[in-house]
Amino acid sequence: MNEKKKSSTLRFWVLVWGLGIIGQLCWNVENQWFNTFVYAKIAKDPTIISWMVAISAIATTVSTFVFGTLSDRRGRRKPFVALGYILWGIFTILFGATEFIAPGRGGDSARLLVLAATAVILADALMSFFGSMGNDAGFNAWLNDRMTDDNRGHIGAALATQPIIGTIIGTVVGGLLIGKADNYMRLFLVMGGLVIVFGLLAMLFMKDAPALAPNRRGSFSRQLFSAFDFRALLRHRELCWVFLVLCAYFIAFNVYYPHVGNYMIYYLGFSPDSIGILQGIALILGMLSVIPASRLLRKNRFALAAAISIVLSVIGVGILGLFGRPENVDPGTILNWPLLIGLFLFGCGYIMFMQVISVWMKELFPQDAKGQFEGFRIIFFVLIPWIVSPFIANPIIKNNGRILDANGFEAFLPTHVLFLISTLLILVSFIPLVFAARQRGKREAAEAARR
Repeated sequence: MNEKKKSSTLRFWVLVWGLGIIGQLCWNVENQWFNTFVYAKIAKDPTIISWMVAISAIATTVSTFVFGTLSDRRGRRKPFVALGYILWGIFTILFGATEFIAPGRGGDSARLLVLAATAVILADALMSFFGSMGNDAGFNAWLNDRMTDDNRGHIGAALATQPIIGTIIGTVVGGLLIGKADNYMRLFLVMGGLVIVFGLLAMLFMKDAPALAPNRRGSFSRQLFSAFDFRALLRHRELCWVFLVLCAYFIAFNVYYPHVGNYMIYYLGFSPDSIGILQGIALILGMLSVIPASRLLRKNRFALAAAISIVLSVIGVGILGLFGRPENVDPGTILNWPLLIGLFLFGCGYIMFMQVISVWMKELFPQDAKGQFEGFRIIFFVLIPWIVSPFIANPIIKNNGRILDANGFEAFLPTHVLFLISTLLILVSFIPLVFAARQRGKREAAEAARR
């Protein structure tokens, strides 16, 4: 019996880390390399990226609500994880195939550009739809089901470090796979294939939580649309404020982060493999922030840890904005200290923020609707930031980064100005954090009084 329990625990943690990291790898490929793919293969125009981000945000949100509700009603997460990951991998590969529609310089170039841009946007939306089915509605809800007092800290550390591990591996290995020849198809084939493999492994080895039971409240459509009744969310005031912290932080994050690759390649002059190594070094060191963050969480200092993470993010992004300019960097070496220090501090802040907010949110989710509340999380984590952010970033890039490319065509590059403005936007996160901290204090005082 003891050996069986050990085997089950080992399988659980292998799936937590395997599915978690491969999911973050695939999200990183989308966030980091899809945008550089557009600049390299389609056109150097942030408008295409803005449409990709906005449409995929809607697809992600719809998917999370639909499949989160469906998994709640069925009392099962495994099928959604397995099938979602498999389809996620397939559409990642198909996204790369859109480069074969890319226009040349002939008379049909304008028509082909529109066709290629449309294909890129649709492929990204489908990838996001099935990725959210597998990762957000499936895997994250499965983690919620399996979270206990004993493993909460370990799961929180996993949720915090997996995006960074995914970013490091995805950035370094992604850059090496693309190489100086801009071989994006090789990256998408490798990444898509790995996601498919892990979907198959989930199908074979994943087990749902024993306590998970079907939760049906009327018809499917009634239960689905009841998730959009924000009166239910407003009853959880502390969770509302935590969601707003998440939303404010990621509006700022998505102003600059989707453009980091193009900023470093086309504005600063690095090659894809060089930026992978440069970011990898900074983020590996940034993972050290998990240690002090975990200690603060064990002491129940959630608000303090969140505040520290926001300050570190502001300093890191601010350094990139102040010193990350062509005259201050040498793209021939990775020893560019302003970039390394800025990326390191941003990495520390981002890791801490994800660790703190992930655990804080999940401990507040109602027991009988975790799948649907993952949908609320997606509204504040993905839908609102991904739709709002392009309206901020796009005009900044077009007003500060207009150039003519080698062929005489108008192009737009992200510059240091994008990061300077983002530092101010990150500071907005402090406003909802103050209210979240007050609500947490009231809740803890009430719980102590009951004891």
